[in-house]
Amino acid sequence: MRACQPDRSGAVVRDGIASAYDVYGENNSPTVMLLRTWAIAQSLHWKFQIPVLARRFRVIAMDGRGQGRSDRPHDPAAYSLEEAVCDVIAVMDETQTPQAVIAGVSLGGSLAAAVARAHPDRVSGAALIAPTLIGLTEPHWARSLYSFTDEPVSDEGWALYNAHAWRRDLGKFAEFFWSQIFTEPHSTKQLEDGVGWTLETDAEVLVATIYGATGPMTHDDQVAALEQVRCPTLVIHGTDDQVIPVACGVAAADITGGDLLLIEGGGHCPQARDPMRVNRALLEFVDRVTPPQEREPRHTTWTRALNRRKRVLYLSSPIGLGHARRDLAVVRELRALHDDVQVEWLAQHPVTTFLADAREAVHPASAFLRNESEHIESEAREHDLHAFQAIRRMDEILVSNFSIVQDVVEDGDYDVVVGDEAWDLDYFWHENPELKRSAYVWMTDFVGWLPMPDGGQDEAALTADYNAEMIEHVERFKRVRDASLFVGDPDDIVPDTFGPGLPDIRTWTEKHYDFCGYITGFDAAEFDDRDAVRRRLGYDADEPLVVVTVGGSGVGSPLLHKVVDAYPRLCKEVAGLRMLVVAGPRVDTAELPSYDGVEIRGYVPELLAHLAACDAAIVQGGLTTTMELVATGRPFLYFPLGRHFEQQRHVRHRLQRHGAGVCLDYTHVDADDIAIALAQQLAATTNYLPVPSDGAARAARVIAELI
Repeated sequence: MRACQPDRSGAVVRDGIASAYDVYGENNSPTVMLLRTWAIAQSLHWKFQIPVLARRFRVIAMDGRGQGRSDRPHDPAAYSLEEAVCDVIAVMDETQTPQAVIAGVSLGGSLAAAVARAHPDRVSGAALIAPTLIGLTEPHWARSLYSFTDEPVSDEGWALYNAHAWRRDLGKFAEFFWSQIFTEPHSTKQLEDGVGWTLETDAEVLVATIYGATGPMTHDDQVAALEQVRCPTLVIHGTDDQVIPVACGVAAADITGGDLLLIEGGGHCPQARDPMRVNRALLEFVDRVTPPQEREPRHTTWTRALNRRKRVLYLSSPIGLGHARRDLAVVRELRALHDDVQVEWLAQHPVTTFLADAREAVHPASAFLRNESEHIESEAREHDLHAFQAIRRMDEILVSNFSIVQDVVEDGDYDVVVGDEAWDLDYFWHENPELKRSAYVWMTDFVGWLPMPDGGQDEAALTADYNAEMIEHVERFKRVRDASLFVGDPDDIVPDTFGPGLPDIRTWTEKHYDFCGYITGFDAAEFDDRDAVRRRLGYDADEPLVVVTVGGSGVGSPLLHKVVDAYPRLCKEVAGLRMLVVAGPRVDTAELPSYDGVEIRGYVPELLAHLAACDAAIVQGGLTTTMELVATGRPFLYFPLGRHFEQQRHVRHRLQRHGAGVCLDYTHVDADDIAIALAQQLAATTNYLPVPSDGAARAARVIAELI
């Protein structure tokens, strides 16, 4: 799912060849034009820039010939630099863009310089990222050793930069080439994206781009051409670029008199690997080179430090409402310790609705966050959610949301920022530790990405790489997390390692985390008198009551259908059964089957009380609901989502430790199986491990020490 959808899309046709474009932030000004690169990548190589820039500027992103939605001619003449310049101007004309700041990566960088030189009146500034201005330096030494047209002398390395090799196995070349683009460690997702984009075109297109390219300029000609660029320039180049030598970028900045940003240790595509630094540089550059917009005078107030109220920014995970309930419990305990503390929440729907109902202060910037729950739902299939891959594919959304969080933090003068599984904040503050502006508390109820069996060795390698990067972050930049809270006890941690050659998860977590115990947000003793609770909720004392609930996302819809469809069979096993089905805010209750004895509701104000009052429950495998049932001593069946590593491994381990619940496999059970298992649970006596009731208070004490 995209972090930002275009306001409009189109294509210009020149000589029968269509070049596609998207326009974002249509009503904003000025315009930033993101140019195409080589045909191995479509305009999505700008995916981390588009939503951030479009919040302030009008953004046009182009697909060059040979990629994306553009045409793929095989005629080399279609791929000359002159044709590319004309395509850019044609898109500017089509979109009624008299002038723009332009930016390009690699071949797009040389294109940006060419457009600025040929059409100075249309360009207010040019950002050249790792520009392919080969004439300025010696050619890439390894690539220059091999012929492009002769049969390759090897099927490895730069010998694969060869027309015959591309025609035989484009994928093999793509894997090698992108490994040279992303030399930075832990770049698996960027590599995966790049290979996928390359395979969206074909070998003949790429061959045509090489034959059609304007021949390399001599050093003097290249210098003379760059000297004709009159607009302000920004050059960004990684010092570890294995495709275009960093000396090329340094020379380009020197000749054009432009700003130079070197990314030490960076590779050839810093806009994809170090998006925060590149985005901030682009934002500053656009502000500097475009005339100030007419605006109302800005009135600000600065409060002296000792006059400021104690302020906390709380980021609550949007994946389900369980995090919000426990976070609210922590905040209430925090207020008991600091009655003057001001808490602002940065959250997404449906968490914002929950917080508003609790009369909490939701920060206005919450409205600009891209909805992670919608992305997770879009990744789900019938009771199946490959959670690890879904989060990897959420990278564009995480970049966009972190940029908003960072703006809020920089404007807010907060004493503490609390992130309950705020993956974007935690990752990018470790990647960019200089951006941290306040004390920071990280909270989570699991540690360690774990592979699912059907993922094989590839997924095991990916999860280990993600874990290794996290370990490096935490151990290298200890100052980023002022406190790390594990919501649970050491025994709740899975008995696994982070991967081959990596530490044991429990040993490492005990070293780097404080344990606050599980946070229920309530005192289970309130529900000891179940008969009184049932009377208050309107249930007869002798009617068997089963509550079915799947949390706040729409992922659980298939499970609701299966359980409700099984109701007639359940009634044969359990006479007089009454079923309350809580669909949540994102499931259409009208789509669920209807039976006498089944009450379907989208929202239940006191869901916890209903769970405490029930004779048994049927739930998904999420931690919050299952642990609420453990705390209240209720029998339950739970159905972890397929390939959901957290529910299948982390949550299941915790429930097994507590001796709680019966785990069923959604894909291998029918109505008979559910009915038999439910009847057994209704007749069972629970003897779970106790769940402490002071978890929220323990977490609040850790946060309070930092205020």
